[in-house]
Amino acid sequence: MATPSDEMNTKLTWRRYEDGDTQWKSFTDQIFAEDTSHKCPTYIHKTPPCQGSCPSGEDIRGWLAIVRQEEKPVEGMDWQEYAFRRSTTANPFPSMMGRVCPAPCQDGCNRNEVEDFVGINAVEHFIGDNAIEQGYKFQAGSDTGKKVAIVGGGPAGLAAAYQLRLKGHGATVFEMNTELGGMFKYGIPGYRIPRDKLEAEMQRIVDMGVEVKTGVRVGTDVKVEDLEKDYDAILWAIGCQSGRGLPVEGWEGTPNCVSGVAFLKAFNEGRMKVTADKVVCVGGGDTSIDVVSVARRLGHIQHTNPSERPELVVHENYVMHDAAVTAARQGAKATLTSLFTKEDMTAAEHEVMDAMQEGVDILDGVMPIALTKDKSGRATGLEIIACTMQDGRPVPVEGSKSKVLEAYLIVSAIGQGGDMTGLEAFDNGRGLMDADAFYQVPGKQGHFVAGDIIRPHLLTTAIGQASVAADSIDEYMKGQDHKKRPKVDVHHFDLSRKLEEQHLAPEKFEADKLGDLRGTASANWAVHNYEDRSFQEVISHDDLFLGHFPFTPRIKRREEVPTAEDVLGHFKERLIGLSDQQAIDESKRCMSCGMCFECDNCVIFCPQDAVFRVKKSESTTGRYVDTDYDRCIGCHICADVCPTGYIQMGLGE
Repeated sequence: MATPSDEMNTKLTWRRYEDGDTQWKSFTDQIFAEDTSHKCPTYIHKTPPCQGSCPSGEDIRGWLAIVRQEEKPVEGMDWQEYAFRRSTTANPFPSMMGRVCPAPCQDGCNRNEVEDFVGINAVEHFIGDNAIEQGYKFQAGSDTGKKVAIVGGGPAGLAAAYQLRLKGHGATVFEMNTELGGMFKYGIPGYRIPRDKLEAEMQRIVDMGVEVKTGVRVGTDVKVEDLEKDYDAILWAIGCQSGRGLPVEGWEGTPNCVSGVAFLKAFNEGRMKVTADKVVCVGGGDTSIDVVSVARRLGHIQHTNPSERPELVVHENYVMHDAAVTAARQGAKATLTSLFTKEDMTAAEHEVMDAMQEGVDILDGVMPIALTKDKSGRATGLEIIACTMQDGRPVPVEGSKSKVLEAYLIVSAIGQGGDMTGLEAFDNGRGLMDADAFYQVPGKQGHFVAGDIIRPHLLTTAIGQASVAADSIDEYMKGQDHKKRPKVDVHHFDLSRKLEEQHLAPEKFEADKLGDLRGTASANWAVHNYEDRSFQEVISHDDLFLGHFPFTPRIKRREEVPTAEDVLGHFKERLIGLSDQQAIDESKRCMSCGMCFECDNCVIFCPQDAVFRVKKSESTTGRYVDTDYDRCIGCHICADVCPTGYIQMGLGE
């Protein structure tokens, strides 16, 4: 009789060694003989895969440990603020990114090997909203007298301004729009990014002493040469504001064929109040989901005055719908087509499911092949055909028949490009800018670049690039050579800093007084038997003792997703954040991969009492257990029962 699926999901049977395993898998383990070996435990810090998968490089394991009350805050600070401070070493937008990041960290989470990933986004959402409620501020570093011009006030530009102000450098942001925010503000609807929360997170950065100049376009309103004279360095973070059209004949010049970027900008600026009766969007990513979800919310009105057609509002910034038209609006039919199947679409899975609940039709595995038009030249439909992907390109399925989707507004959300007007000298020929490994513009001394203008990607990618670019700018302005970036280039836990914070730092070694000491087992001049490999290694689930972790269902945020019948005019936020206790409980599901989380397994199971807890007065995160090597016989048990893979058999002959 088959085991019921419920029982399989809740009664875990994971084992480190299976029946029949009689040989060590690695050569170094083969020295093990009976109950002794030439290897003794050492404590190895590695990067967890959540952090290794995060383009911003956040110390995710670190702030989860703080929220679950394991890592203790600095004296005089509560755990909520301490978690905020740790999370914002990499990303100054926890409230925003906790809501909209597609969370590659959760895809990488080793907890997926047990039952389900840790709700990292949900906890970050909690940290960010609590920080806004409590009014936490950022503190700029000591003034260096250096000034950086940042062109672009979106996620990359503001993140760079934040990192540069932390280092004490002056930062002036030039933004061509009337308000800061970039894709946060103009590319994502307010029901996904509440505007009050966005304004709070941006203002917190501005309050660090960032100068802001809006409505200014560098390259036309301000010359690049003037910035080069007035500033010590320039960072280009202009993003990609133009959308790519569909590769079908007649797209260019057809009035009711628009880009997803322009559609969402018109909506987010408050200019577009209604859309067309039937909207078809081609895409598959988050932008396309936003387009069709907005279309369902806006609806349409019958007998639209030609001057109020939605494409005019999208194309012309000065056109705006009269708010009165919303009183007469009716539902709109919104269809999303994608080259990929739903499982392979780049949009976040929950966003796809929400869109379907809201009444969006999704046609996957199809490609557009032609437009149909009326006598006036307006599109009336989009012809599609079933396709498969071959070598990254769509190919029509042989023998399949095409069909026409009736549409009065067709939106292309298949990619974005930069607007290099006035900046032609920086154009790499593809409407983008080139960057080297340090995010310098090749051949342009003092010019750096970050974000979508390098290659359109995730918001978290832009934020991560801005952090690296800020480091490079800092080194450049100090006249230093650029340091080689680590293989795992993220914001790492620093045991030395933690020990110093807790007043436990090792004593200073003075060679003149103490002589040439090549080794010591007792003096407090270094951290003993600890190795930091986080800069070059990400820990795999194979290195963990997964049998330690019981089945624990994920605590999910509540969602208030409207139905197809209720979606018209529904602009309330869908995500409901976690409470303090829910955030704590969800953080406890973190397996702390690559770092001790004080479970005591090694202490309890050591048959020789060789592994012991560090004195409470000397203990801190990353320094909880130690080994008496006079007692250790190298039996491997401590490493076998270590849930986090923190203990490895490495010392000895």
